[in-house]
Amino acid sequence: MPQPVGRTAVVRWAIVVLALAGASACGSGADGGAPPVTSAPSAVEPNAVVDRIVDGDTIDVLIDGDVERVRLIGIDTPEVAREPFADRPAQVAECFGDEASAFTASLLGPGEPVRLERDVVPRDDFGRLLAYVYRASDGVFVNYEIVRQGYAQPLTIPPNVTFSELMVEAARDAEADDAGLWSACG
Repeated sequence: MPQPVGRTAVVRWAIVVLALAGASACGSGADGGAPPVTSAPSAVEPNAVVDRIVDGDTIDVLIDGDVERVRLIGIDTPEVAREPFADRPAQVAECFGDEASAFTASLLGPGEPVRLERDVVPRDDFGRLLAYVYRASDGVFVNYEIVRQGYAQPLTIPPNVTFSELMVEAARDAEADDAGLWSACG
């Protein structure tokens, strides 16, 4: 199982992400495709494999053969539409929900090895594993990237606050760049 993120890892990722964020281009690429993705200088050791994308801030992963639902810490993407189920009513998609889900899917496809890092509280009230997610092949900090590219807003729920300031700064940058939901949703 993933272990809590250590102080050294926090400092390393904060420095890398902040440095890369300053150099990252904003908005759509010149070819009209997805915005560029910032990445760390090297791969990271995986401890899970993506099974499927549930929505913009929730994924299912395989850990030692078991499927775990993972809620990405520190971010909140708009909701996607959902059919009614049991005692749960239908849910209408929020502005940019489908786009956020598609962006997460562009970062993490099924079979993608990932590194999950925990903070203080390991699970939420729904039993989902709470984690910072890194794409193992190149070290992309997925939670950060979703916010920086304008597909999520920061969501800080103490005591899981390791990257809260980084997420707030990423959202400010995305808003200043009029990226993603910041231009589409008013």
